This record gives sequence, structure tokens and C-alpha cells, in this order.
Amino acid sequence: MKKKLVVLTGAGISAESGIKTFRDNDGLWEGHNVMDVATPEGWDKNPALVLDFYNQRRKQLKEVQPNLGHQILAELENEFDVFIITQNVDDLHERAGSTKVLHLHGELLKVRSTKNENYIVDWQGDLNFGDLDDNQKQLRPHIVWFGEAVPALDEAIAITQQADYFAVIGTSLQVYPAAGLIDFTTPDTPIFYIDPKPIKIPNLRNPLDVIPEVASEGMKTLKKKLIRFI
Repeated sequence: MKKKLVVLTGAGISAESGIKTFRDNDGLWEGHNVMDVATPEGWDKNPALVLDFYNQRRKQLKEVQPNLGHQILAELENEFDVFIITQNVDDLHERAGSTKVLHLHGELLKVRSTKNENYIVDWQGDLNFGDLDDNQKQLRPHIVWFGEAVPALDEAIAITQQADYFAVIGTSLQVYPAAGLIDFTTPDTPIFYIDPKPIKIPNLRNPLDVIPEVASEGMKTLKKKLIRFI
């Protein structure tokens, strides 16, 4: 039986592939205030802007490739039962070869009904007005916007509780509820924290190994450390 490695990833791992984050210093995401393009209120106010924004993100995604950090995570499936819980909406983990990926905040390459959140379909091209579900309701990006519930949270918690090892890669641990997953590990579960600017994790009960590197370099270090447990 392989040991279970659960990994929480964030924007830092995708940034090395060229995908910009909305938590840069200017507080903007690709030049847009996140309140305009990543909230239900923004959708209600200007849906055309929101549709165009995510159409551009979808196009950008096709121009980038998984980086070494994604690749090493995929390779670790040879030694561990790896389950990735990601805050990212791109498909770079899957393209690198990871087989168990849970997207907490939705997926760029999927859309869903504005009236039925369980109506979700794959979508590669632009999403436009007039693209409807089976009940003739407008489709929207399958993205969990600020202020919306995180449907996959219960599944993420259940996965985290099973972890033999837990790694945090490329996330600021500032976005909840994702950042709270670390609290659902068992107290004896070793936690590896990869970030070039790591923050102090308050009230942590677990053994902690901080790797102050960018995701790709940190993954090289993490792989060496994990192989010692085999």
C-alpha cells in the first residue's frame, strides 16, 4: 500500500508557467479588479465583461505548459498515492499527468448553468450570450466566485483527513476555506510548506518542514525528502 500524499496547491505553482495571479501587489487580475470579474455582483452588473475575461483566460491557458513543479508532482504517483487539492482553475496538473485532482475553485475549461449548479459541461472555446443549458438558461464560467460556496470543500476535508503526508505549494494560506484544510490533518501528519516567502502558520500541531523556494525548486527538495520515507 502506497502512503497517501495530499497536496494543496495555489497560484504560485501555475505562475511559473506564465499564468498571472490576482494576488499580485496591485490587487488586480490581468488588469481587472477582482470584484468586477470574480463575484456574483460583477456578473450581474456586467456579464459581457465577465464572459470576455474568462474567454481570454481560456485562450491564455492554451498558450502555457506545465512546469517542473507540476511534473514532479505527477512523477510522485510512482511512489505515493498522490491526491492534489488545488485552488487553481487551470488544467496544468492534469496535463502534467496527475490523475487525482480536485479543483476547489472550479475549472476554466468547464461551464455551468446559471440556474442549475449541477449542470456542468466541458468547454474549450469562447462562451457567449445565447449559449444555453438544456432548459434554455444561460451558461456561465464554472468558477467559484468570491462570496459563493465551495461545493468541493467536504470532499477536500475528507481527503485531507486521510493524509500520511501533507504538502502546501504556492499558496499564501490567506484564502479561506482552502487555507483551513491544514487544520483537518491528524496531529502526527508531517506538513511540508513550499513558498519563497513563507508565513508563520498559527496554532499548528503538526511537524512542519518549511522549504523557502519557488514551487519548481521546492518540489525537487520535497521529492528528495519524501523518498527517504519509503
